[in-house]
Amino acid sequence: MSGNFKEALAVWKGDMVFDATPESGFTIRMDGDSKQGVGPMEMILMGLMGCMGADVASILQKKRQMVTALEIRAHGDRAPEHPRKYIHIELVFVVTGRNIEPDAVRRAIELSEEKYCSVSATLRGTAQIITRFEIRESELVMA
Repeated sequence: MSGNFKEALAVWKGDMVFDATPESGFTIRMDGDSKQGVGPMEMILMGLMGCMGADVASILQKKRQMVTALEIRAHGDRAPEHPRKYIHIELVFVVTGRNIEPDAVRRAIELSEEKYCSVSATLRGTAQIITRFEIRESELVMA
């Protein structure tokens, strides 16, 4: 095993419910029925959005883009038969700011998906990931 590993603990709470705590210490309630917590497959979409979102925000800041907001919407299609893995995921990045350059956004998403985001790398070969983006002009500029 390499020296770059992560650990987490999941504690069963009854039914299909688990409280999962990774090394960071932030506990998340998961529910296989999505009644008392986040479903495990929902967490995969959330992980992809968080991973790529962090990359894109960081890259756009380094490119000196005046981003005031970043929103990511995901739609995941799952296989009809078990294990019902994701086969197609679409992400829409909504970037709000002043004078945002479309090429900068396009490149930031591309770098995240192809080079930096470990979640997209994990899903690659299993799910087709399609990305799109929208740019919205904002009057406000964050410091």
